[in-house]
Amino acid sequence: MADSLLHHKHLLWRAGFGLGINQISDLENKSIKVLVNDLLKEESFTEISYDTPDANVPDDMMDIRTPAEKRKEMQRIIREQNNDLNLNFLDKIVNSKDQMREKMAFFWHGHFATRINNSKFNKQLLNVIRKNALGNFKDLLFEVSQSPAMLNFLNNQQNKKGHPNENFAREVMELFTMGRGNYTEKDIREGARAFTGWGYDKEGQFKERKNLHDEGSKQFLGKTGNFTGADVLNIILEQKTTATFITTKIYKFFVNENTDRNIVEQLSTDFYNSGYDIKKLMSNIFSSSWFYDKKNIGNRIKSPIELMAGMMRMLPMNIRNPENLIVYQKLLGQMLLYPPNVAGWPSGRSWIDSSTLMLRLQIPQIWSGLRPLEYSPRQDDDIEMGMKSRETALNKSFKNPNITIDWSRLEKVFEHKKPEDYLILNPKNLDMDPVKNFSDKSIKMMMINLMSTPEYQLC
Repeated sequence: MADSLLHHKHLLWRAGFGLGINQISDLENKSIKVLVNDLLKEESFTEISYDTPDANVPDDMMDIRTPAEKRKEMQRIIREQNNDLNLNFLDKIVNSKDQMREKMAFFWHGHFATRINNSKFNKQLLNVIRKNALGNFKDLLFEVSQSPAMLNFLNNQQNKKGHPNENFAREVMELFTMGRGNYTEKDIREGARAFTGWGYDKEGQFKERKNLHDEGSKQFLGKTGNFTGADVLNIILEQKTTATFITTKIYKFFVNENTDRNIVEQLSTDFYNSGYDIKKLMSNIFSSSWFYDKKNIGNRIKSPIELMAGMMRMLPMNIRNPENLIVYQKLLGQMLLYPPNVAGWPSGRSWIDSSTLMLRLQIPQIWSGLRPLEYSPRQDDDIEMGMKSRETALNKSFKNPNITIDWSRLEKVFEHKKPEDYLILNPKNLDMDPVKNFSDKSIKMMMINLMSTPEYQLC
């Protein structure tokens, strides 16, 4: 297998969700440069939504004055809408030509992690992240910071003059922009004062509630002034440490958990000087020769969404009960729109324990109808915020996704090709005997067995 094919697969897994069945025929005829340009071309943006109309969900939905029946009905609608959003995002991840946009959105969705019940707010934040995924980090930061989902999740609705709530100011600096060690507790306190009054109205529109804003002088990151929330975000963006923190996180996600200090320094200087141009940063990474170094290839364990999406991109499927794909996300430990906490999902080896590894290796057989699913979701220790109902509903309603795979199409596509060259990053490292021994030599068994190997878990 030529190195170029290895590099193509590496790029498609990192800058997207793996090789799609329709990319196989002319993959080898394309240069990396053409592939990178294809990936960076953005189609016209379309929002993700759900089918039911927006339910006007008051913040105090759980108000004891709301009749129990009405509460129950509202919860049901919201649960349905959140599930729809999840599946519609997964569908974009799998089928969109805009693979780089959706991969970047997937990254930001873990970076700006929120977990709230309000489906309308979830939808709005998801689309802000997708719209700005390859745009400017300043725009992204401002729009996320002013989204009702984030303001609700980090309690800034309760942040008012005289009683500052520090939650939002702390996470903005610690997790979203600068990282620990680059600010003081005093900066958090003064930052929180600047964000007083930031909130949203009943329609979910951002509002600066002037009467709740602390107009006094504040000292923040070495500057003094009568700062507003916008001033604080701008001062944070002036710090070079912000560019370094974001670039390091992007490098760890897209290139290698072990960072190369010199490369990251160069990338973050360019990122800072470009005024935080995300597309330019990603183009720099994917066009650099070091990105294709041996040590950067196949060193990542696919996250559950990457694993599922990769299979769905390769196997032409008809899924009759797609809602049950959410159960697989839950079982594998990564449910879209439902991160474990404000720090997002952990990565790397934390994806795999004895129960998730077994399921990962069995999914190809389960989805092909060769074996039943014999798992029940792990009880999540960190289920709060009235979400218990969503979990139990998933467990109760579970049926198999009812998947039909068009194997004859795969036979045509792979007629003169070796499936392992396209499914496995580095087939040289794969012992093909077990794959072939168990198979009836059909493309179907070949694909299922290849996707059931430990090697397929890596990207």
